[in-house]
Order: sequence, then C-alpha cells, then structure tokens
Amino acid sequence: MNHEEAKNTKKRERKGKGDKEAGVKLQQSPVPVPVRSEKPRSQSIPNLDDWLEIGKIVSPQGLTGELRVYPNTDFPERFEEPGKRWLLRPGETELQSVELLNGRYIENKNLYVIKLQGVCDRFQAENMRDCRFFVPVSDRPKLAKGEFHVIDLLGLQVFMQSSGELVGTVVDILPSGHDLLEVQFDPAFVTNNEELTTDKAQKTVLIPFVMEIVPIVDLETRRVEITPPPGLLSVNN
Repeated sequence: MNHEEAKNTKKRERKGKGDKEAGVKLQQSPVPVPVRSEKPRSQSIPNLDDWLEIGKIVSPQGLTGELRVYPNTDFPERFEEPGKRWLLRPGETELQSVELLNGRYIENKNLYVIKLQGVCDRFQAENMRDCRFFVPVSDRPKLAKGEFHVIDLLGLQVFMQSSGELVGTVVDILPSGHDLLEVQFDPAFVTNNEELTTDKAQKTVLIPFVMEIVPIVDLETRRVEITPPPGLLSVNN
C-alpha cells in the first residue's frame, strides 16, 4: 500500500501517510494475504526523495544499549539482518550511516529490539529516542510475480474494464482479511452514476485487491482495470 515497500499480496512501506512502498500480492480469490510495507520519506524533509523510512526508535531496551524500534515495514530483514542503515535524528535533515549488528522481533508488541554499533549503554540508547531509520529507494526487495510495491500502486488511475470509464485514483492500500484499494472517485464518474449522486455523496470506495475484481494492473501505463460486482462501488454510500 515506498505501508516502505510492496503490494498485490500487499507488501508495504510508507512514504508519509499516503505513499507506501509496501508489497502486495494480487489474490486469485478473497483470502487473507500477508502484508508487507515500508514508509517513504517524511514530507517535511525535502531532500529525502530517494529514501524510504522503515522505522522509528521509541525507547531503550535494558541497560546494554539495545533499542526498541517501531517498524514501518513488513520486511523483517530490515531489522534482523546485520548491515548498514541510515538514521535521521529529530530536528536534523542530514542522514548518518549506522551499522546494525543484530535484531529480533517482539511479536506481542509489534516491535524490534536491535543493537547498533557504538551504542553501548542505556544513556547512549536514550539519546537515540525518536530517531528514524531509512534505506535507499533502490534497495527495495524484489517481489514475486503478482506482487507490487505499495508505492507503485498509489496514484494509478482506475477504469471500468467493460466501458473504459474512469472511476478514480488509488489513494491508499488498506490491510484487511485481504488488501483493499482505496479509490478516490473522479467527479465525472460520480455525476454519471445515480447511485453515487446523493446529498452526501461518497468520495472514496474500498475495492478488494483480488484477481476477480482487479484483473489488470499495468504499472507501465499507470492503469488499473476493475470488474466490480453490482453494488460494490456504492457500498459505502
């Protein structure tokens, strides 16, 4: 749903609130699918267009310099595999490289506990609070066939396959039993469809990201084609 990384099983990572670089997988039928996500840059930092935000340090863990990190990614290797990461401190605009030594996931808390090189005690760890982790956009994990990065789905135009009529634009990807495309209606589509033209017309609709309803996703032409069952587009009206 850059929910930092990918989608049609949805795998995601976020780029601010709306731009997700997660990964999602288009399903053959409406069954639960694992979600993967990461989060691209904050809009408040103009020089981070080529970076994905993958998590934020929320507190120290223990006395030996370990850190608790809230992830913005569904790719566990971001905080479990040793290697270089990039850190942005609160109030700063320049990234600094850091070395991740190890990490483990705390499932019941949806947190990672990690160890960085050079952070050796609780005092040093406390000074890392609210720092955010980034990776280069070019470092996005490769996806299997039928999977998409969330950031690549955002902004795609959605068309009715039967008529070619423009329905609207993908504005978000929402995790559920299966992933949902949140589509903002094109004004002309609302005007031309009586079931949508009420005193309080809906502005968006949620469309299950399954093959039966979303048979075509063409990233090259930035186009999605849908075959919604009767009533789906007005279900939230």
